[in-house]
Amino acid sequence: MTGADFLTPLRTRLRSMRADAFGADPSGARMERIRRSPHFADGAFQNPVEARTLPSGSSVELAKTYFNKEQRSHRAPQGNIPVYATTYADLARPPASGLRVTWMGHSSVLAEIDGSRVLFDPVWGERCSPFPFAGPKRLHPVPLSLEALGPVDVVVISHDHYDHLDLPTIRALARTDTVFAVPLGVGAHLEHWGVAPSRLRELDWNESTEVAGIRLTATPARHFCGRGVRSGQHTLWASWAVEGPEHRIYHSGDTGYFSGFREIGAEHGPFDVTMIQIGAYAEFWPDIHMTPAEGVRAHLDLQGGRPHGVLMPIHWGTFNLAPHAWAEPGEWTRAAAEAVGQPGAFPIPGQPFEPSGELPAEPWWRAVGHVPDQEWPAPGLPEGEVRGALELVTEE
Repeated sequence: MTGADFLTPLRTRLRSMRADAFGADPSGARMERIRRSPHFADGAFQNPVEARTLPSGSSVELAKTYFNKEQRSHRAPQGNIPVYATTYADLARPPASGLRVTWMGHSSVLAEIDGSRVLFDPVWGERCSPFPFAGPKRLHPVPLSLEALGPVDVVVISHDHYDHLDLPTIRALARTDTVFAVPLGVGAHLEHWGVAPSRLRELDWNESTEVAGIRLTATPARHFCGRGVRSGQHTLWASWAVEGPEHRIYHSGDTGYFSGFREIGAEHGPFDVTMIQIGAYAEFWPDIHMTPAEGVRAHLDLQGGRPHGVLMPIHWGTFNLAPHAWAEPGEWTRAAAEAVGQPGAFPIPGQPFEPSGELPAEPWWRAVGHVPDQEWPAPGLPEGEVRGALELVTEE
């Protein structure tokens, strides 16, 4: 057998794996519904507020920053990330307050709310990538297996990027009886991977569905979508408000800061807990991810401008996706929340807690990650960002 003969089936297999991970583009009746959306124009979904694109030359500057030797050493933990040994018994016992939250790492969260179980953005795979052998690899193991998680009433997906919509995880969950609540267009991927259309609840912004006694509403976010080399922006991105008979919770998905948080809070809040994206930010993409200060400000917007409920940061600690130090999001979110008197929860991955009870607040990341030398607010943070996070608590 020649070298070419040997490589041909391997290349074919790799192309097949990649194409499968890319998912499927919306078509037919689904695409017609997308075209009727008030948020779809000029052949693509539009942000509620325009997001700036990278200026010319930014890619080169990003590469210089990303591959800086000193910064590279700070972008990963310097020891083993602690993981709570979550067991099925921990989660089988009903929460005393009716609301319990378990951060599984990155944006994956199990929320037990008023007798229902909601799993947000589950990513149990080793890499957030179309390839099993390349791409960002998780920095800590998942706290427990999907099988040990127990039955889930509804899986909620914020958008179709690889670190939020994971092919092997979805295929495993497709074998259960769970319902999937997804933004408009994302259902095409799930159907391609074996999820029955009858188990899909596909929503545009401000549309709601009821599952297992709770109400889920897809709310606006400022981000983008895409899994392939060429993204047509034909799948929507969303944040989510979930309302039970006694409690309300919010999951931001991925989003840049925008004024719409106040509207979401006025319509669906206040919330007992908000799960807010504060990691993978950079000056190179300032409008699609939030810094810690912006994340705290978003939480206050959602709560009507006053400290209320519990802020839990997500989208950090599990994958290396940006130039900032690995521990920086946790450190600065904790400081920013303290600066405005906002209760925050900072669990290690897999640690369940009830927002109305004792909150996990220890800065566990300091033992395994480089903490920024300067205190928050740091000189590197824009003054307006700091002022914006603080001024809301003095309004009215």
